[in-house]
Amino acid sequence: MKIQSSYTDYSVEGIAEAARKSEERGYDIFSSSETGHNPFLPLVLASEHTNTVQLQTSIALSFARSPMDTAYIAWDLQNLSNGRFTLGLGSQVRGHIVRRFSMPWAAPAPRMREYILALRHIWDSWQNGSKLDFAGDHYSFNLMSPFFNPGPIDNPDVKISIAGVNPNMLKVAGEVCDGVILHSFNTPKYTREVVIPNLQKGAERTGRSIEDIEISGGGFIVTGADEEELEKNKDITKSRISFYASTRSYSDVMDTHGWQDTHEKLYRMSIDGEWSKMGMQITDDMLDNFAVIGTYDDIASKIKSTYGRYATSVSFSMPVNNAQDEEVLRTIVSDLKKS
Repeated sequence: MKIQSSYTDYSVEGIAEAARKSEERGYDIFSSSETGHNPFLPLVLASEHTNTVQLQTSIALSFARSPMDTAYIAWDLQNLSNGRFTLGLGSQVRGHIVRRFSMPWAAPAPRMREYILALRHIWDSWQNGSKLDFAGDHYSFNLMSPFFNPGPIDNPDVKISIAGVNPNMLKVAGEVCDGVILHSFNTPKYTREVVIPNLQKGAERTGRSIEDIEISGGGFIVTGADEEELEKNKDITKSRISFYASTRSYSDVMDTHGWQDTHEKLYRMSIDGEWSKMGMQITDDMLDNFAVIGTYDDIASKIKSTYGRYATSVSFSMPVNNAQDEEVLRTIVSDLKKS
């Protein structure tokens, strides 16, 4: 199992140090997400300050950018990192794409499929000199003069993973992607009954199997040095779960467990702005389904017993305030990587 880390300090020094530390600690993947900052820029820094760790956006927003724009960025990152980059994409929801980015909206799964096919078509034109002539329902590309063509690179096979929760997007991941990034708002039951079957259906469309697809995550990890810290982190995680459980986009996960009434109640609470009270609607049983829970002493074995059945990589982090914390973290990372 591969282990993924990220950064908390969005500064030149903070990102560079986090990337170096990730490699030193034995992490396999260093990732960057798109929330309040651009997700690609930190990976340029990370590529400069590391040699072996894989670099990945987890995730970058696809529909906020043209496939051509994303193609240039990913091509350059793959080249600068000597083939260590994975392009992780996500669709976001209509409100953000339309109102925050002022971009058009369409059914996300077919549009994502076309987006990925366009990326590969563009990269092929740069690498192999094939004519740029892509025409789809959402995107069309047919102009690539030599001045704007970056040309071939040594490691042209850029891996693409997409975030997937709902069946249609999971099928797209299985059909045209190298991997899928499962949301933290996920349970083993949902993985068994929805994720794996739909990945397989998608893979069969192109003569592949689920073994050809890397699966990252998913679920929450609740850990701490002792029971007191664990209880505190349980409450924090319940609040995070309640946020996702209130959104329409993730209602399928709640429905799988028969928790539709809780979803509806949380949705109404979110509309009314009752954010601070929403975590109290998440029961201990719900928490146990959404999260792997354990102290530092046993969290590695619990993660492997839960995710090891299907995941090829997981994310893990913990606060490091002293030499003892550093030793604990390195031990957990080492234990997680053992088969």
